[in-house]
Amino acid sequence: MRWRGGKRYGNIEDRRGVSAGRAGGGISIGAIAIVLIGYFVFGVDPATLIGVVQQGQGGYSTQQAGQHGTPDDERGQFVDTILSSTTDVWSALFAAEGKTYRQSGPLVLYTQATGTRCGMGQSAMGPFYCPADERIYIDLVFFDELATRYGAPGEFAQAYVIAHEVGHHVQTVLGISRQVLAARQNARSEAEANRYSVMQELQADCYAGVWAANAEAASNGGIVIERGDLEDGLQAAHAIGDDTLQKRGRGHVVPDSFTHGTSAQRMEWLRRGYDTGDPATCDTFSAASLR
Repeated sequence: MRWRGGKRYGNIEDRRGVSAGRAGGGISIGAIAIVLIGYFVFGVDPATLIGVVQQGQGGYSTQQAGQHGTPDDERGQFVDTILSSTTDVWSALFAAEGKTYRQSGPLVLYTQATGTRCGMGQSAMGPFYCPADERIYIDLVFFDELATRYGAPGEFAQAYVIAHEVGHHVQTVLGISRQVLAARQNARSEAEANRYSVMQELQADCYAGVWAANAEAASNGGIVIERGDLEDGLQAAHAIGDDTLQKRGRGHVVPDSFTHGTSAQRMEWLRRGYDTGDPATCDTFSAASLR
């Protein structure tokens, strides 16, 4: 993947090395442990469940602000470049439909823990999107874990993770996230609620593929997806499928507890978005089968 010629808009807040502030009426540590600790380890969904807890407890955790703009280090510049590319791609796709894309708030880079309007974010949660402040939060240690512990190296794998979280922002802008939250709250069982979460997550995977399909054109060649890049992304999608994570963590799988989709499903929807480049093909909620 070639990205160094891509644009950087500086929509980054760098809190790395800044200590997390004291929680001010935010989500309790117990709630975080129960609801959020397992995006990467257990498949828990911070993108949707964090909103439920936020509504129940109110408030948010605070933290000293970080440095705004394009970071000086290469990793930070990579994140800025990919985020900027997603802004270009989604702005163009929205404009083609006569709509205006609302850029997310600054993506926050942090170390170990940080305050968000969804409560105290922690590295163990993995990258997540907070709908309350429309920001993405990433501890870059996750990318090391993705490569070394879960066998999904490569810059495109990292770009896929960022584009997936941006996909959740797209869902917020379109009102999809609000509809999913309502559907989950009205579900008759936990299994039914989880199915809505799976649909939302697979759509975000598909949106990540849509970004990749359009990235080169939107950046005028500043970003180039090369041979083998998609396979790196598919390997990442496989590595963080619910069934794969549960087998690794528990030794067995519990399908009714899935919140993100199986490895096969995540790969299928990422590839679908990439093959078509069309967000209209990402309607997981109307699909006859998620496969």
